[in-house]
Amino acid sequence: MTLAIPVIRDGRERASRDTRILHGVDGAPLATVHEAPALVTRLTVKAARQAPPTTREERLAVLAKAGALFAGATLGGTTPEEYCRVQALASGVPVTVARRTLARVADTCARLGGILDAQAPTGTGRGARWVRRGSVFGVVAPSNHPATHGAWLQALALGYKVVVRPGARDPFTPLRLVRALLEAGLEPGWISLLPGSHAAADALVDTADLSLVYGGEDTVARLRGNDRVLVRGPGRSKVLVDGPFDGVTLDHLVAEIAGDGGVRCTNTTAVLTSGDHRALAAALAERLAALPAHPVTDERAVLPVRPRAEAEGLRAALDRAARGAPDLMAGHHEDGPLPLVADDAVALRPAVMCVDDADHPGLATELPFPCVWVAPWERARGVAPLDDSLALTLLTEDASLVAEALDSPGVRTVLHGRVPDWWKDPYLPHDGYLGQFLNEARGYAAPA
Repeated sequence: MTLAIPVIRDGRERASRDTRILHGVDGAPLATVHEAPALVTRLTVKAARQAPPTTREERLAVLAKAGALFAGATLGGTTPEEYCRVQALASGVPVTVARRTLARVADTCARLGGILDAQAPTGTGRGARWVRRGSVFGVVAPSNHPATHGAWLQALALGYKVVVRPGARDPFTPLRLVRALLEAGLEPGWISLLPGSHAAADALVDTADLSLVYGGEDTVARLRGNDRVLVRGPGRSKVLVDGPFDGVTLDHLVAEIAGDGGVRCTNTTAVLTSGDHRALAAALAERLAALPAHPVTDERAVLPVRPRAEAEGLRAALDRAARGAPDLMAGHHEDGPLPLVADDAVALRPAVMCVDDADHPGLATELPFPCVWVAPWERARGVAPLDDSLALTLLTEDASLVAEALDSPGVRTVLHGRVPDWWKDPYLPHDGYLGQFLNEARGYAAPA
């Protein structure tokens, strides 16, 4: 028997005449997803505007309670462990990622007041007020990593009503969060979950005051310049190894490349070095070849899993981007890059692409598994080959290079040295603070 993913409006779980079957990566049916058409999406946004007001203190208390429920409660008949299992089977991300997300979301919810206070300009409270730009926030969510849903919780805390259109492969995480919020006492009109088609997603973006949209290059290009939409696309995160490398450096690189299955936008996709790039690529391939292939629900799983046809399509895309560049993982495994782990499901083994030019177009390629491009770098090139990075790690003693990176608009986060698990820090901006998009400073003065 499959699970049911409902439409949730006004605190009520509803069935829909429009449904689809969500299959796991092993091909077995997991859930019947009830989808909201575009008209229902528009009506939901309209109704959300009429939801009764709440205070900041009330919202923060609800969010803290909801985080604890998300981590530990049975919600809608689903235990935390069952949620982790079905989330992994649907998304293809190792089950341990969802387990870690349980605690991470609970911790973030407990800290939201401080997280939001850190985002407000220092001048607010005297000559200015930090206020919302709208009242309804739409979220077109991804399926790559369950922790991405922590972002829209900030919008709730700031006083936005939130409407979420879940990703096609992972409706389970936002469903569990919405159930936790309602169980914690959130006003029902403040949160809605609307699985739906691309047309419904477009309707959400059209009608919400502001929206957060996750997507690929096509989505970024289509929405570029729309100041009502914050688009989070490929990260193209990079690392510079300025000089020789050692075992500690290799360990750090492997963690940045392959952590959480290599599916995060913050995972490293390119490593550039002033040293011997071919030797570094070979050493990385040897380390990454040791990562085992297991079914996605196995405790030992560290690699993402996909249906064979989808995985073959990803490898074909890599081959096109490579333009003849070698994958140094070839020859490390007799059963190739896509070992069978369950029925029609295969694990995506890492790829290490060695290129001789930092301008190789492959360095702009980001794929949902551990795939890294290794290229040479010279100081005379400066930041240019390192630009367009959600996160840039600089393993260098060159302080002027760090300053150049901080001055580059295309580099969103600069990490100077080996900073483990930096992306888990809820106070660190992802692509700027979300509060910078949701709120604005307005002048305020009153008689003394």
